[in-house]
Amino acid sequence: MNLAVLRHHHIAVPLKFDIPYRRSFRKKRGTAPPCLLSIPRFRKRWPREPKEDTRVQDQGNVDLQDQPRRHYRGFAIAVGFMMFLLGVTALAGWLLQVEIVISLVPGFPSMAFNTALCFVLSGVGLAASTLAARRFRITATIMAGLAAAIAAARLVEIVTIGRTFHNVDMLITRFLVPPDFIAKIGGGMGPNTALVFLIANLSVLLSLHMEKKSRVVQELTSYVVITLGMIALAGYVTDAEQGYRWGPYAAMALHTAVGIVIFGSGLLARSWWMQPTNRAQIPLWIPAAVCFTGILVDLYTPLGVANGILYVPLVLTALWFGNRNAPLFFAFACTVLLMLGFFAVRHDEAAFWQEIANRTITAATLWLIALLVFYFMRNNYNLESERVRFGALVRGTPDAVVVIDERGTIKNFNPAAESMFGYSLQETIGRNIKMLMPEPYHSEHDGYLGHYRQTGEERIIGTTRTVSGRRKNGIVFPIDVSISAVVTGHTKTFVGIVRDISERVRQEERMKTTLSQLEAYTAELERSNHDLDEFAYIASHDLKEPLRGLHNHSRFLLEDYEDKLDQDGVRRLNRLVRLSQRMEKLVNDLLYFSRLGRQQLAVKRTDIGLIVKDVVATMELLLEERHAKVIIDGRLPEVVCDAPRLTEVFRNLITNAIKYNDKPAPLVSIGYLDRFVGQDGTVARNVFFVKDNGKGIPQEFHEDIFRIFKRLEKSQDSDDGTGAGLTFVRKIIARHNGDIWLESEVGTGTTFYFTLGKKREGQNAAA
Repeated sequence: MNLAVLRHHHIAVPLKFDIPYRRSFRKKRGTAPPCLLSIPRFRKRWPREPKEDTRVQDQGNVDLQDQPRRHYRGFAIAVGFMMFLLGVTALAGWLLQVEIVISLVPGFPSMAFNTALCFVLSGVGLAASTLAARRFRITATIMAGLAAAIAAARLVEIVTIGRTFHNVDMLITRFLVPPDFIAKIGGGMGPNTALVFLIANLSVLLSLHMEKKSRVVQELTSYVVITLGMIALAGYVTDAEQGYRWGPYAAMALHTAVGIVIFGSGLLARSWWMQPTNRAQIPLWIPAAVCFTGILVDLYTPLGVANGILYVPLVLTALWFGNRNAPLFFAFACTVLLMLGFFAVRHDEAAFWQEIANRTITAATLWLIALLVFYFMRNNYNLESERVRFGALVRGTPDAVVVIDERGTIKNFNPAAESMFGYSLQETIGRNIKMLMPEPYHSEHDGYLGHYRQTGEERIIGTTRTVSGRRKNGIVFPIDVSISAVVTGHTKTFVGIVRDISERVRQEERMKTTLSQLEAYTAELERSNHDLDEFAYIASHDLKEPLRGLHNHSRFLLEDYEDKLDQDGVRRLNRLVRLSQRMEKLVNDLLYFSRLGRQQLAVKRTDIGLIVKDVVATMELLLEERHAKVIIDGRLPEVVCDAPRLTEVFRNLITNAIKYNDKPAPLVSIGYLDRFVGQDGTVARNVFFVKDNGKGIPQEFHEDIFRIFKRLEKSQDSDDGTGAGLTFVRKIIARHNGDIWLESEVGTGTTFYFTLGKKREGQNAAA
């Protein structure tokens, strides 16, 4: 009774604090807590709790949780000590030849010497099996193994030789007890007693070496042991010999029956200590009571009555256990009890086969029910696992999840929803969902639900809509809502997934503002470029007419009045002619530069090597005059480009390399690099270069040289250039989606590098 109370109290204790405490104890101390069996393999196989439950919040709760387990172990140790005392007392009675100690009541069956020895061995084994040290584990294994061996040998002797032989009992007794006293007491270990010691000690051995698989087995074994002991006691109380004597064999003594009941209680306490988190929702003495009642009725009712139906409740109690194999274990235990009930009584020859058929049908029915319960529990376990996973998903999702019924009443409100709307779970459960909606949704929602109940018309179910939500503080914010309907039987539930899109809306508004500004800037830039191109075009044409007039009139004056003017006047008129010519070149370059930005490129696949050779051929006279040389370093590839424009690029770069060269023999090298690594570490691919051995360009002027009409110095033929060549080069390369840069060392030379972007052959479009 005390065990039942303890067990019931233990079930009520929160489950989640037990295992984390044991883990933290091992981590800090390196050993198990006093109430935990310190076997490494046992600890590894101990079932783990869900991850979120592994944090211990209150050490006081841990102590409360662990207290019942200490009680279970203490009770098991106390039972082992009582069994040891009982066995030692009976052995002393044998050795001292005190008959009252052996049989208690004159005329009652006596406790055999081997039975007393098994009590001693089993008691020590039970107590030692609950202690953590390795030496106690070894001791428990040896003691339980010896007791099981003695019981097994006695059963084999009964089955093979018969009831009149007691060689196993006499093997030790005859060396310690006088033969006349042995003959006076007689008897030996009964088959029911041997069976109890065999299965009980085997369950202890199994729990020591196969902990995970033995928990339910040991609990069921304890029920069988208690039941067999109680049946023997009931036989003594009701004077029904078949209760404590199975057939013509030796009977179970009165104090043996008491010891066996105590032994079964100790096994039960040990199984609860091994598995304190058993999830049975009913007191576990109920299956034991069913076992006892079933076999008691089985023994004291006429043969042929289907008493096996009493074991059906025992199989059904497996529904309240966490172990899915429990119904199969219970069915096995019931089958054993059915067999014990059959062999424990004498049968008339006429009813023998009828009883066998009856019990066979009963056992088959029990196993059928057990299989049905087993599959039901397995399916229920799978559903429960899915429910737990779904619950964890709902709790952990960053989106708000709100569940309502057909009347709009909130049934579930996950943590993300609490954070989003500002309401706690208690403030929302049972209230109408419209509390989370501003107008006009607040007023329209009940009407929509009523319309849906009447017509079944779905307007937003199965879609995602952008609406507005209202927080607890009254702030209205935009949300995306996706609603799905879940039908269970005749009940329909709606699950809404809500996402706060306030930040997204703000980003969209900022993007719209930026796009509108960008469109305005683009339109203004296009207009400005158009005005600039138009101005350059008109200005160049309008400037040409007065320039021609200045040039022509200056020439006329020189032709008609050169002999009448002094030397200074002639010099000034010649200067005026040259300046007007230069001004005309500047205007032409300005006009050409404006056309470069407006004209489309006519690109096609072109051999760059041929372009360079053509440029060098047209500059043959300049090369001879300057004693210059142009070489091609390696093979130049074919690229898709505007050939005339690229010809102009190479002409300008080669011309500058020769004109601004202070060496007596200028050298220009043209080549191509698959991969280029600059002095500053920059990397580029498919790079052309034009290298000279000239004066070099200081670092501070590397950008200025690309400005239109900007010249660092005048060449020997200063009237021939305008300083726009490199500006044209950069513009043409930019129109090809390329880039140009240079590396130079003063006094050594300069290298211009440029790339050409990829274009489709035949593409005629502005870059």
